[in-house]
Amino acid sequence: MSIIWTIIIGFLAGVIAKLITPGRNEPSGFILTTLLGIVGAFVATYLGQALGWYGPNEGAGIIAAIVGAVIVLVIWGAVSRRR
Repeated sequence: MSIIWTIIIGFLAGVIAKLITPGRNEPSGFILTTLLGIVGAFVATYLGQALGWYGPNEGAGIIAAIVGAVIVLVIWGAVSRRR
């Protein structure tokens, strides 16, 4: 069940991160933004577990997922600009 919650939180985090992150080099599609938000939520979950902030069965909260999604969106923008 924690993976499903991470996906739901990642979806919300992706949408919010899209609104927060300015720029034209962001992913413009809804599906790609959602997927990057989910990746950000998973990154925040596993990073938080590695640092001891979350237990083995705990996922990242919405704030950490938004931060993770913003980081993933910024990295995506930097990589897509180089092409």
